Amino acid sequence: MDKPKKFHLFDAVLMSVVVVMVAESAAPAAAIGPSQFFWWIFLLIFFFVPYGLVSSELGTAYTGDGGLYDWVKQAFGSRWGGRLAWLYWINYPLWMASLAILFTQTMSQIFKLHLGTFWDVLIQLIFVWVVVLLGNKPVSESKWIMNIAALGKIVIVLGLGVLGIYVAMTRGVANDYSGLNLLPKANLTSLSNLSIIIFNFLGFEVVATMADDMDDPKHQIPKAIIYGGALIAFFYLLMAFGMGVAVPTSKLSPSSGLIDSFILLVGQMNWFVVLIGILFLYILASEMVSWALGVNYVADYAAKNHDLPAIFAKEDAKGMPVGTGYLNGIVATILCVASPFIPNQDIFWAFFSLNVVALLLSYVMMFPAFWKLRKSDPDRERPFKVSGGNVMINLITWVPEVLLIITVLLTILPLSSDPAEISAKVPVLVGTILTLIIGEILVRYSEKKHEQTTTHIEHIKNSEVH
Repeated sequence: MDKPKKFHLFDAVLMSVVVVMVAESAAPAAAIGPSQFFWWIFLLIFFFVPYGLVSSELGTAYTGDGGLYDWVKQAFGSRWGGRLAWLYWINYPLWMASLAILFTQTMSQIFKLHLGTFWDVLIQLIFVWVVVLLGNKPVSESKWIMNIAALGKIVIVLGLGVLGIYVAMTRGVANDYSGLNLLPKANLTSLSNLSIIIFNFLGFEVVATMADDMDDPKHQIPKAIIYGGALIAFFYLLMAFGMGVAVPTSKLSPSSGLIDSFILLVGQMNWFVVLIGILFLYILASEMVSWALGVNYVADYAAKNHDLPAIFAKEDAKGMPVGTGYLNGIVATILCVASPFIPNQDIFWAFFSLNVVALLLSYVMMFPAFWKLRKSDPDRERPFKVSGGNVMINLITWVPEVLLIITVLLTILPLSSDPAEISAKVPVLVGTILTLIIGEILVRYSEKKHEQTTTHIEHIKNSEVH
């Protein structure tokens, strides 16, 4: 008799909130200024909705641990699948390192600590390896971590939103929300942070990779996306409003903006702000655990299919992809230890920007894969199928695809001669190029290794026949 599944619709909705809604990226997105509301609504309609529909169809038609990797490999072959798996994986340790650094910065801010470099790095490494160990556990054993984090995010978002509304009505707002200020600026430099808004929408396919642990994945995944998406859209807009009321755009820090907003809205650092800060620290760790469940499975699955090196496929007795988990910790550890020696950079923002670019690049092939599979695999059962004719399918595919590419370019290419912009973007551009080169080397190495192994096995079989 099969054991009952332990991952239900309620868990899936809360997981989508935890995975998709990343509180630490609200401040960088708010740095766009009052026009952020236009861009939130614009990208909700033209990116988030198509992305949710595509994820629902692919996630229910092609179930399994591979997720995004499976879809792209099915459409374009192993090499493209390997490239995607690499980008999808490498974003995670970059992100983990950035949040480890943000963790110590926030802890110092709310508790008024003045730790030295040694203690900062030590706490960052503890953060990294706690996340690694928790991320190596099955989803059914760690879902409570995500459920608590989802409720914590709701408290933070509602607190920021309600305080923002109250302060706007009683003291006014820190930014001008009248007239043309709400419309996009012609200056391309001001659009560099649009990639953060798209980043804030990504992650639904992680829920799809949990299909094997669900009671009825064919119906639960689309419902989780619909319910979770509605909650996330509301929360993001509420949080953006509260932050915009509290902090002038020119003074908004990407790393401390969230806590700064609460301090300014409340008027001082008090017990409430400290409580919010503690919740925020917990959320930083839980986000990493929730994403590990998807990222590790995808990298493990790709390695089993010989599209990434074999070390990614190492599993423990429970079948958990611990090889990928430990690699996450090793890469994040190297970055945390190296961070004090990187001059003249906001280290959180530098690592976080590169993580955003890597993740967005991993999604670049998802929409074309959806389009291709509709044509090459039309007879596949699709429990959730995007309705509409060729015009609608083309719009759902290519509009978000173009938006993805444009936002990546805006993030990595300096668009002016401003020294501050050049110093901020050039390291991200160089990091992106190095990431692509290393990934290509590893994918080609894995491909060649598999070919050599296959040839060797065939040679042995032929020798035995003769």
